[in-house]
Amino acid sequence: MPPTIHLKRVYDDPAAEDGRRVLIDGLWPRGVAKASAPFDRWTKDFAPSPELRKWFDHRPERFAEFTERYRAELADRTEAARALLAEAGDAPLTLLYAARDTEHNHAVVLRAFLSELA
Repeated sequence: MPPTIHLKRVYDDPAAEDGRRVLIDGLWPRGVAKASAPFDRWTKDFAPSPELRKWFDHRPERFAEFTERYRAELADRTEAARALLAEAGDAPLTLLYAARDTEHNHAVVLRAFLSELA
């Protein structure tokens, strides 16, 4: 059975139902101390390329095109994605991100991508 995949801002408090918590941003989140980071792992493997991130600039009107471009980047990371799902096993997986916009960010796209692989 594939894991349940949750999305959560890295600034939100951890919860028991989060399961394995993985930060998926390419940049370390502002205001989060590395010594007390509230997640199990930080992987830059799933962050959009710096060029794509800068182009998107968290502009909702660009989200559809961002999604297409980011999914093209993710196509090259299928094995890493399968490994992340296997690492979670049957437990929930929570993808953590720093973006303020909870609807238009790379975590939304990544969750859909992972769900399709599961």
